[in-house]
Amino acid sequence: MKTTGRLVVATIIAASAVMTGCAYNSSSADVYTASQAQREETVRLGTVESVRAVKISSNNGQPSGLGAIGGGALGAVAGSTIGGGTGSIVTGIVGGLVGAVAGNAVENGVAMRDGVEITVRLDNGDLRAITQSATGEIFRAGERVRLLSSGGVTRVTH
Repeated sequence: MKTTGRLVVATIIAASAVMTGCAYNSSSADVYTASQAQREETVRLGTVESVRAVKISSNNGQPSGLGAIGGGALGAVAGSTIGGGTGSIVTGIVGGLVGAVAGNAVENGVAMRDGVEITVRLDNGDLRAITQSATGEIFRAGERVRLLSSGGVTRVTH
């Protein structure tokens, strides 16, 4: 029972680490980090050419593996409680595999958020495409917008 308890605690810690990593890494036009506040930004004006919905992955397409490890450990513990002897080992292995797949899927789902790719024709004729998190602000083709740029980061706002 001590080993099971330790495994559950380790799984909870691993899951917490995954969730902390995803806590709030925003690419929203409405969110500024403390280091971005009170800094001058270049403002360019333009007209929205097109808008399309996209998905933004906060883990850069590379899962940490903690979801699979945590899910596998939890599945193995749950599976090993079923049956006895050899049956317990088999159900533990199967539970671990199913848990790993489920944990990986959960990690990937948590890492995804809705985004929007906005293509803007600047007043000087240049065309720019900016991807940012989808917020309450809705963009439509033909609308006038502002592009705010500083330190390689550009945001589109009304």
